[in-house]
Amino acid sequence: MLALFPMLTVLLGALVIVSDLHARRVPNAWLLSALLVAVIVQIAGMVTGEARPLGPPLLGLVLGLAAMLPFHLYGWMGAGDVKFFATLGFLLGAPALLPVWMLGSLLAGAHAVLVLMSRDPRVACMPRIAWTRDRLTATAWWQRVLHARGGRAGLPYAAHLGVAAIIVAMHPSLIPWSVA
Repeated sequence: MLALFPMLTVLLGALVIVSDLHARRVPNAWLLSALLVAVIVQIAGMVTGEARPLGPPLLGLVLGLAAMLPFHLYGWMGAGDVKFFATLGFLLGAPALLPVWMLGSLLAGAHAVLVLMSRDPRVACMPRIAWTRDRLTATAWWQRVLHARGGRAGLPYAAHLGVAAIIVAMHPSLIPWSVA
């Protein structure tokens, strides 16, 4: 029954990746829905004796929230990133938060380096984007993306966490101190 949690993590991660890349948003409805399904499955598993107590998932949620909340309070991270990380703590457990955070941060760091390099005209190894075909359609698409973002800038950190969460959910051997 708890195999549903990794599947739910993969589904939620994929949704968050697309949404964060497109609009720089992590919809609360998706996070609450995932938590609600997970809590219902957890309680049903506890009633039938197939699941662990509710304590470990709640510990993961609280640790995920506590670990990322200071970054949000300093303005370094959006609230959606924090809530997504806390939800991942509930779904995957507290031990999974470390590899998700490390891998997600490495991906975000690589993304940041590429963005900075692409802005520097002295870096000749970076390909320049040139619209050779259908420039009008590409421009219209980009305008829709910018409109969806509503002025929100920055790296899509939740998308990077989503990629990391999918990898960790599909490879539980990456989780330290795991009993699975």
